[in-house]
Amino acid sequence: MSKVVWIVGILLWMCCVWVCNGQGEYVLYKDPNQKVSDRVVDLLGRMTLEEKIGQMVQIDRSVATINVMRDYFIGSVLSGGGSSPLPQATAQNWVDMINEYQKGALVSRLGIPMIYGIDAVHGHNNVYNATIFPHNVGLGATRDPDLVKRIGAATAVEVRATGIPYTFAPCIAVCRDPRWGRCYESYSEDHKVVEDMTDIILGLQGEPPSNYNHGVPFVGGRDKVAACAKHYVGDGGTTRGVNENNTVTDVHGLLSIHMPAYADAIYKGVSTVMVSYSSWNGEKMHANTELITGYLKGTLRFKGFVISDWQGVDKISSPPHSNYTASVRAAIQAGIDMVMVPFNFNEFINDLLSLVKSKVIPITRIDDAVSRILLVKFTMGLFENPLADYSFSNELGSQAHRDLAREAVRKSLVLLKNGNKTNPMLPLPRKASKILVAGTHADNLGYQCGGWTITWQGLSGNKNTRGTTILGAIQSAVDQSTEVVFSQNPGAEFIKSNNFSYAIIAVGEPPYAETAGDSDKLTMMDPGPAIVTSTCQAVKCVVVVVSGRPLVMEPYVASIEALVAAWLPGTEGQGITDALFGDHGFSGKLPVTWFRNTEQLPMSYGDSNYDPLFAYGSGLETESVASIVARSTSASAASTKPCLVTVLCLFLFPSLSRVFFRR
Repeated sequence: MSKVVWIVGILLWMCCVWVCNGQGEYVLYKDPNQKVSDRVVDLLGRMTLEEKIGQMVQIDRSVATINVMRDYFIGSVLSGGGSSPLPQATAQNWVDMINEYQKGALVSRLGIPMIYGIDAVHGHNNVYNATIFPHNVGLGATRDPDLVKRIGAATAVEVRATGIPYTFAPCIAVCRDPRWGRCYESYSEDHKVVEDMTDIILGLQGEPPSNYNHGVPFVGGRDKVAACAKHYVGDGGTTRGVNENNTVTDVHGLLSIHMPAYADAIYKGVSTVMVSYSSWNGEKMHANTELITGYLKGTLRFKGFVISDWQGVDKISSPPHSNYTASVRAAIQAGIDMVMVPFNFNEFINDLLSLVKSKVIPITRIDDAVSRILLVKFTMGLFENPLADYSFSNELGSQAHRDLAREAVRKSLVLLKNGNKTNPMLPLPRKASKILVAGTHADNLGYQCGGWTITWQGLSGNKNTRGTTILGAIQSAVDQSTEVVFSQNPGAEFIKSNNFSYAIIAVGEPPYAETAGDSDKLTMMDPGPAIVTSTCQAVKCVVVVVSGRPLVMEPYVASIEALVAAWLPGTEGQGITDALFGDHGFSGKLPVTWFRNTEQLPMSYGDSNYDPLFAYGSGLETESVASIVARSTSASAASTKPCLVTVLCLFLFPSLSRVFFRR
């Protein structure tokens, strides 16, 4: 009897679930065995206009609550730059916060999960203890698409460790003027390098199978995230490099320089594309139907969803938000599918509802937008696995990822000067009586990481996240007998009285992001110029430039013995000392032209007036000490006398004597 009761109970429970899930109907969109396209059509057909428009809304986490998610059917939430659950939040803190928002979405009538997005643009850079990789300009210097793909995979799993399935990366702008405050977010002034670097998408999202329909979004597992190619299109070509301004070029210029990387990104299955704040020949990109609907969705056959930038719809009008209803109409009709509102979502929802109900915007445009959003959500398995767990929490800032970042740093370094052919300064000897480390950027992890690190604009100091400064890396790299003296701004008498063997000076720019970084001067931050001038006149010096772009260096080059462009290397400062002391050779090539003076700008490779201090593609190559030793020992193997190179290596690097006398 008890067995019968148990069976009846199970049957009643199954019936209850059946009824609750679909009022007695089979619910196709909830069936993971069905085609994604069929699931999209089925779900779209069940949605009210209010539910559809809710899916088109992305709000900042600061205005998100369970009730807001449920009552307004919100499709997406984001963390703006620096927006976190609490200071130094753990991966578990992030997961718990995001799951709470997700629960609100799941208890709405149709239970459509929201997608959470964040700017993980050089690693999971908003999150304490995450691995911070070099910014894109440094990765462009590596010319190594496989490295970038591995960085994408590492970033994806760190993002997933915090419960987030979507990153607003990569930026595939082509920076044509270093005065632009976002130049460090660009891989290169050369669109071909930027195209190669779109392989980061394959790391972030996974590699589509060979028979996959190109142009359709692809996300290949729970350790992958949806990516976002940005900022469409021409953001790196604005007049005088002014952020969010006007790119003046003909169709050929736009398509040949700024568009190619988008074709590559779409071919590789990128899930979303973010529209640029900038204009093309005076027309706001957020309202450009020809380029969004016509070219991106039509010619390039992009099937994912198009998202606005932060308050990008507001900025269609001037001043921003002065004619919001008209801006909403222009943006949606142009082909934007999801709007990063991010705060006043009620106004956006009400305006769009009114525009559709009055037939100003056709329902077909809304259905297209929502279908694209649902396609991405179904493709990435969000309906089957809407809630995150702690399974990847140990991946955040893991040693394997830090080792990868260290590799990226050393490969990104560009050696612009190295003494002369007969007397190079690098690699440096580890064993010296006393060496000087100086400069504003030698012991400042915040400066080393740059903007978009922990906060939007970046920070100064060493307590905001975990990593190794250049000074710390030097102290770890040199021989135990070498005395390392740090003085940020040493005086001439101090230098002379200490009899230093050599000096390593790290100077550059303070952190910045977007418009705050626009600059006509492009000079080192003070007292950088004075430090370089006084120190290099008194002792042989290596100058390491920590910056997001080329800076004015011509007045100082003659006095500098060795010059290294380190870009914005991130948390792993040991990558710099790996090259300085010869564990690895220098191999990086300039991804952008290094100008002589700012009056030359804009200037890119191939221009008729091209007269740079260091040309695009420049970069001296050196061998590692191990390679030099191996080559010299091989050459001298048949002789009982060591060759001159061997003697020189032993003199410069006494610790290497063990290598020879063990033979």
